[in-house]
Amino acid sequence: MPRWGLVVEQNLGYGRQGRMWSVGVMDHVEGTREEALAALRIRAERFEPVHPANPKRRMLYREADGFLLVVDGVWQPFHCRFTVAEQLYDSDAPEPVAAQPPVPVTAPEDPDGPARGTKAASPAPETAPDPGPPPAWDAEVPEVPSWLGRDDLA
Repeated sequence: MPRWGLVVEQNLGYGRQGRMWSVGVMDHVEGTREEALAALRIRAERFEPVHPANPKRRMLYREADGFLLVVDGVWQPFHCRFTVAEQLYDSDAPEPVAAQPPVPVTAPEDPDGPARGTKAASPAPETAPDPGPPPAWDAEVPEVPSWLGRDDLA
């Protein structure tokens, strides 16, 4: 099933020279493109952009691949674009774990069965191996830093 990134693009910074266009992935959705667009719409409706600080009006528009949020501020409008994009590659993705079949747990069968009025004994729980003694303190790191107690560092 395809994996879709829910992407937001917005302006950061102030003034004409201080503004920069920023992109971020809000979340991922596995499923169809329509499911990803539905999740993106919920995110776009609830999204609080960095600018403006005191919004006067919010307008959400649907586009072909997502949504456009226009927010009127005190002096000027700001906008954010929301798009769905199919993820084709991730260099930092964890390796998939191969699914192993579950091991059935069976109790040893007693040919006579449990005595009347008694319960069958449950298997003993597995215990974790002893981790051993705690690691020794690093001898190269002093207990008291060299700058502690110096009068010339005020």
